[in-house]
Amino acid sequence: MRSPLPVSRTSAVPAGAEEPISLRDMGSFHVGGRLVEIEGKPIKEVTFTAGGVPARVDPNGTYQVEQMYVQYFLPVNERGACPFLLWHGGGMTGVTYETTPDGREGWLNYFLRKGWSVYNSDAVERGRAGWAQYPDVFKGEPLFLTTADPFARFRIGDGPASHDPDPAKRRLMPGSQFPNEGYETFVKQLAPRWTTTDDAIVAAYIAEIDRVGPSIILFHSQAGPFAFKVAQTRPDKVKALIAVEPAGVGDPAKVDVLRTIPTLIIYGDYIERDPRWPKIRATGIAFAEAMKAAGGSVDVIDLPRVGIHGNSHLTMMDKNNLEVAGLIQTWLEGKGLSRKR
Repeated sequence: MRSPLPVSRTSAVPAGAEEPISLRDMGSFHVGGRLVEIEGKPIKEVTFTAGGVPARVDPNGTYQVEQMYVQYFLPVNERGACPFLLWHGGGMTGVTYETTPDGREGWLNYFLRKGWSVYNSDAVERGRAGWAQYPDVFKGEPLFLTTADPFARFRIGDGPASHDPDPAKRRLMPGSQFPNEGYETFVKQLAPRWTTTDDAIVAAYIAEIDRVGPSIILFHSQAGPFAFKVAQTRPDKVKALIAVEPAGVGDPAKVDVLRTIPTLIIYGDYIERDPRWPKIRATGIAFAEAMKAAGGSVDVIDLPRVGIHGNSHLTMMDKNNLEVAGLIQTWLEGKGLSRKR
């Protein structure tokens, strides 16, 4: 066994979380993907460095594509029953669960402190997973968001015209918990995404859980249908599902496969004020009811109904993110999946 790796935070941390994080190991790997052949492309002369000598580049041949990047952190004092997988939403990467845009502790560190082995990933096409040629491999073109788009889309701002370059002039949802002062940092995290790569993403997540072994999956937004479908494909390897505002669900025809997997679904605030989220939530609730009817154990928490108000779609980044993380940790302890200190 390797010696513990003490990791100390030098920035401000929440009260009660000042002690260094001690790891027995950390590292990363790529998983999944496939090889494809590309042909019929013209050979190019490319100058890679200004003033350098041009090089002949032949784009025809075999390419590795659709792999996923995973970074893992294994605590010294492990108390979780199994590894904890963090899956991000659309147009985002594993940064979602790291330090919040305004510099506070994120969910990755929180769950490490609770004794979980945490695996944080950049899904196919995002971040360190890398891209592939399009439209040759990724069909169609990538989707990019303007700096203003997520402000209303993620229920931070109150309506489509709520964003302003000046933070003082933005129209936030009343009582919003999102750190407005960190919004510019948040939009720097956004990554282009495709709408045609779902099958490749699911395949890579299956490869991850096959490698890591039985795990708990915490997933957000676009990862909703991915996580449910992975659980339906590998039910013996999923010990619990934690859905944070899932944007979609699994295969309704295979809902009975999930009956042995305890599931928690969390929704934030302002759902009724948004043009899309009432329908998205209704789809999620219908799937949850179908799981229950099949004999499954599903808990749905609307945060405002339990006294936690002001949460955007980005619950893990909101100012009360550790309060919500604590709710998740309590649920896991209640399911016998985590030991208290």
